[in-house]
Amino acid sequence: MNRMHLALRLLWRDARSGELGILLLALIIAVTSSTAISLFADRLHRTMTNQAAEFLAADLVVTSPRPIPEHWLKKARELNLREANTAEFSSVLIENDEMLLAGVKAVTDSYPLRGYLKTITDDYMTETIRHQGPSPGKAWVEKRVLSALKLQLGDPLTVGEKRLTIERIVTYEPDKRGDLYSLSPRVMINAADLAATRVIQPGSHVHYFFQFSGAAPALLEYNRWLKPLLNPSQRLMDIHEDRPELGNALSRAERYLGLSSIVVIVIAGVAIAMTTRRYSERHFDATAILRCLGCKQHEVLWLYLCQFLLLGIVASVIACGLGWLAQEVLFHLLRNLLPAQVAAPGFFAVIFGFMTGLAILFGFALPPLLRLKNVPPLRVLRRDLQPLPASAWLVYGLALLLIAVLIWRYTEDLKMTATIIGGGLLATLLLGLLVYAVLVQLRRLLPKLRLSWRFGLQNLIRHARSTTNQVLAFSITLVAMILSLTVRTDLLNDWQRQLPDNAPNHFALNIFPEQKDALKRELEEQNIDGSRFYPVVRGRLVKINGVAVQRIVSKESEGERATHRDLSLTWAETMPEENKLIAGQWWDSVKTGLVSIEAKLAKSLKVGMGDQLTFTIGSRQMTATVSSIREVQWDTMKPNFYMIFSPGTLDGFASTYITSFYLPEEKKNYLNTLVKNHPGTTILEVDLILKQFKSILAQLTEAVNFLLYFALAAGFTVLFAAIYSTLDNRIYEGALMRTLGANRRLLRKAHLLEFAALGLISAMLSIVMSEGLLLSLYHFVLHLDYRPDVLQWAVTLLSGGLFIALAGYWGVREVVRKSPMRIFREL
Repeated sequence: MNRMHLALRLLWRDARSGELGILLLALIIAVTSSTAISLFADRLHRTMTNQAAEFLAADLVVTSPRPIPEHWLKKARELNLREANTAEFSSVLIENDEMLLAGVKAVTDSYPLRGYLKTITDDYMTETIRHQGPSPGKAWVEKRVLSALKLQLGDPLTVGEKRLTIERIVTYEPDKRGDLYSLSPRVMINAADLAATRVIQPGSHVHYFFQFSGAAPALLEYNRWLKPLLNPSQRLMDIHEDRPELGNALSRAERYLGLSSIVVIVIAGVAIAMTTRRYSERHFDATAILRCLGCKQHEVLWLYLCQFLLLGIVASVIACGLGWLAQEVLFHLLRNLLPAQVAAPGFFAVIFGFMTGLAILFGFALPPLLRLKNVPPLRVLRRDLQPLPASAWLVYGLALLLIAVLIWRYTEDLKMTATIIGGGLLATLLLGLLVYAVLVQLRRLLPKLRLSWRFGLQNLIRHARSTTNQVLAFSITLVAMILSLTVRTDLLNDWQRQLPDNAPNHFALNIFPEQKDALKRELEEQNIDGSRFYPVVRGRLVKINGVAVQRIVSKESEGERATHRDLSLTWAETMPEENKLIAGQWWDSVKTGLVSIEAKLAKSLKVGMGDQLTFTIGSRQMTATVSSIREVQWDTMKPNFYMIFSPGTLDGFASTYITSFYLPEEKKNYLNTLVKNHPGTTILEVDLILKQFKSILAQLTEAVNFLLYFALAAGFTVLFAAIYSTLDNRIYEGALMRTLGANRRLLRKAHLLEFAALGLISAMLSIVMSEGLLLSLYHFVLHLDYRPDVLQWAVTLLSGGLFIALAGYWGVREVVRKSPMRIFREL
C-alpha cells in the first residue's frame, strides 16, 4: 500500500507540473484514433456485409437446376433459419399481337429475406418499398414490358397458361443477377401460381435459388453441413463469389481499413516512445534520490510501471469515449451515403481499442523506462553520470511482436503483416545507414557555410544519435502518411476506372453475323457508345494435354465451375484493352491453333505455356496450344472471355456476336425499337446492378477519405513529440549561446535552418522507403498496378521540409524567449 501511495503521489506531482502533458496527449490521440478506426471499421464492415447480403436477398443461397431435397430444408428449420426460394426462367409473352422474351421470377411469400423491393403504381413517380413480392393472381413487371406489349397497370397478362393481373411496376429487386433470366425484362409472380402456368416441364431450363437467413453461428453450421452434400450442378453463393465486382471492391476497402489501422498504430508507437524518452531523462535525478533513500532497482521500476498503468487506464478510458464520439460523428457525416440501417457499435471493438492503448503504451514506453531502473545513486553528486542503457533489444523485439499481432488482428492478412513488418525493419536499417552517411557529408560542408547555417547544421551533427532518432521518427511518420494517401488515391482511381459515368449498362447477345454491321450502324446513328463486337462460339473444355479435365480440377475451385458448363469462346486479332498479358506473347501474324487463357482459370487448372487444350463444340472436338496467359478485369461491364483464340482457329463453327453499350435513362424506350429491328437479338439490362455497385463504391470512397484524416492527426503528434524530446537540451544550449553573445535573430534562423534540413533529409529517406513498401504492397497484397509518382516525390520534399521546419520553429520558440540567468538558476 505504501508503494502504491507513493506511486500515486509521484503521478499527481508529475501531472500538476505538466510533465505528463505531451505523453498523455500522445496516448489519448493514439487510442482515440485506434478506437475510432476499430469501431468505424467494425461497424462499416458489418454494415457493408449486411448490405452485400441484400445483393443475394439472403445471408446464404443455394442455387440448383432442380428443387433441393426436403431434408436440407428440415436441417435449416432445426437451426432456426428463415427460408425463401425463387425460380427463374425465360418465357415468351404474347399480348396485343406483340411478343417479348421475358425473365420470369416466381417468389415465395417470405422473399426477400434481406433487402427490399421497390415498386411504382399509377402515378409512375413515387417509389414504395415492399418487403414481400406479389400476391397470388398478381404480377409485377418492369416498365419496358408494358411498352413492349402495349399494356397498362390493371391489364391482364398471360404467363404460360395462367392469366394474371398486372398490379405494380417493379423498379428494384435486391438479387438481380447477371444471367439471361435476371437481365431480360422482368415479370415477377407468386410461387403459388407457378404450377398453373404449366411452363415448367421435364427438361425445362430453370434455375432455383434457395435462400436462408439467420444467426451467424447457425449459418456457419449449416454451411459446413451442406457443402459436402452438393453435386457439381449446385453451389453455395456469397458476395465474393456471386458478385465478384463487389467482392473485389469490398476486399480492397477492407485491406485499406487494415492499412489505416496499421498506420495509426505505428505512428502512435513512435510518438509514445519519444515522449517517454524525454520523461525518463527528466526523472534521472528524482530516481537517483529514491535510490539513495533505499529503493531497490525492482522497486523503482515497479513505481514507474504503476504510474504508467494508471496513466494508461485513465487515458485509454477517456480516449475510448472520444473514439466512440468520433466514429458517431463520421457515421453522421456519411448518413446520406450509408444504408438506412447501420450496424450498432460493437462492445468488443471498444474493449479491443482499450487493450490496444495499453499495449501500445507499454510496448513502446517500456524500453525508456528500463533506463530508470539502472540510474546509479551516485548521480546525486555527478550530474553527468548517465544510467547504463537497458537491454532493450528483447523488449523492442517483444514490442515488435505485439505490433505484428495487432496488425494481424486488424487485417487478418498474414501476407500484409509480413510485408509491413519485414519491409519496415529492412527499410529502418537502411534508413539508419543513410542518415549516418548524410550527416558525414554535412560535416564536410560546415567550414564553407555562413554562421547561421553552420549553427543549424552543427546541432544536427553534434547530436548524431538524437538526430538519427528524429529523422527515423519523421521518416516513419511521412512514410505512413504517404502509404495511406497513395493507396487511397490509387484505390479511388482504380474504382473510377472500373466504372466511369458512361460504363456500358446493356449487353446485346445472339447477334447473327449478317446483322452485325446493321446493328453497329444503328447504334452509331443513335450516338450510342458501344464496345467491340466479339464473335461467340459455345464450347466446353474437356481435356488438358490429353487428360480428362475432371481428373485435374479440385472441387469448389474456379476451374471446377468453369468446366461443368459451356464457355463463351471467341477469337481476336488484337488483345482487348482491359486485358493484361502476364505470360507468353500475343500472336503477331495469323496462325491458327493458338489460345490465350485467363490467369486465374489457368492457375486453377494448372495450365501453363505450351499446354494442349481440347474443346468439344457441338459434336466435334478441336485442340489448341496455350500461347499466352492474361489478367482480365471482369468488372468493366464489357464482354470478357476465359478463352481467346487466334483468328482462323474456330472457322467452320457456328457463331453469333456479343457487344455492350451505354444507354442513358431518357433513351430507355429505344430498346423496344432495337428489339423489333433485330428480333433475334437478346438485350440484357445491367443498369440496376451498376447503380447498386456505384452506391457501394461511393460509401467506401467517403470512408477511405475520413480514415486518412485520423492518420494525419496521429502524424502531427509524432512531429511535436520529436521536437519536445530534445527541448531541454535546446533550452540549455540556447541560454549558453546567448550568454556568449548570440542574439535572438541568429538563434531563430539557426533553428529554422536546422529543422528545414531535418525535414528535407526525412522527406528524401521517406520517399525511398515508401516506394519500396508500396511496390511490395501493390504487388503482393492489394494487387494493384504500381506506378512511381514523380510529382508526389516533389510534393513530399517540399511539404515535408516546410511543415517540419515550421513545426520545429514553433515548438522551440520558448528557447530564445527565456532569460539565460533564469535558466542557469533553475539548473
